[in-house]
Amino acid sequence: MLELKNIRKTFNPGTVNAKTALNGLNLTLNDGDFVTVIGGNGAGKSTMLNAIAGTFLVDEGQILLDGKDITRLPEHQRAAYLGRVFQDPMMGTAATMQIEENLALAARRGQKRTLRPGITRTERESYREQLKILDLGLEDRLTTKVGLLSGGQRQALTLLMATLQQPKLLLLDEHTAALDPKTAAKVLEVTERIVTRSNLTTLMITHNMRDAITYGNRLIMMYDGHVVVDVAGEEKKNLTVEQLLGLFSKASGSDEVDDKMVLS
Repeated sequence: MLELKNIRKTFNPGTVNAKTALNGLNLTLNDGDFVTVIGGNGAGKSTMLNAIAGTFLVDEGQILLDGKDITRLPEHQRAAYLGRVFQDPMMGTAATMQIEENLALAARRGQKRTLRPGITRTERESYREQLKILDLGLEDRLTTKVGLLSGGQRQALTLLMATLQQPKLLLLDEHTAALDPKTAAKVLEVTERIVTRSNLTTLMITHNMRDAITYGNRLIMMYDGHVVVDVAGEEKKNLTVEQLLGLFSKASGSDEVDDKMVLS
C-alpha cells in the first residue's frame, strides 16, 4: 500500500543550520499493516509523516501509495487518499460546530457542495451508529458543540472523522501524547478498534515503547533519518522494553535514547 524509496530531506541546505532529517529512508507497508513507529527526538518520525502527507516535497526518492506515484503531488491532492490525526486534540475538529456537523463535514470531504439540507435523518442515524464504536456516549450528544468536549473525546472524534471515508493510509502523529495516561489508553483502544474494523493501513508514531509493542502487527524504530529496527509477528509480540532498547543500541551503534522515550 505504501512504498518509500530512498527518501532524503535536508532542511536549510547549504547553511550552518542544515539538518538532514531523512537519510535514505526505505519502507514498505502491505495493505492492512498497522505499524507503530518509535525513535528518539530528531530521528525523523514526524518528518516521514509530513513527507508522506505532502507538507513539503522531498529532495530525493519516490513515494508510492497503492501503486500511484505521489512524490510530486501537492498536499491538498494527497488528502483525498489519507486520514491524519495530529498530536493536538484541537486541530482535527471545528470547536464552534456540533458533533453531527463535524461528522457531516468529514463525510462530505471531496464532494461537491449543494443547497440540499445539511444533515438528513438517515445520515444522523448513521453518525449515531458510528459514534457508538467510540464507547464515549457521544451518540446521545449529536447537537453538542465540539468545543465543550474533553481533549480525549475530541481526539476520539477526530479519529472517527479521519477514517469515515476509509482512507488508503491513516497517519497518527503521536495522537495520544497530549492526553493524560488514562485518556490516552482509552483513545488507543478506540484506535485499535477502528483500524481493525476497517482493516486500515496505519502508521502510528509514539514515544511510548510499551504502546509500540502492544499495538499493531509491526514495529519499526528510526534513528538518524532511516529505519534501524523492523520487527513483526510473533517476534514483536514477545518483545520486552529492555529487548527493544537492546535492538536499538545494536542497530544504531548508539546508546543514546532520549529521556522522553525512556520515561514513557
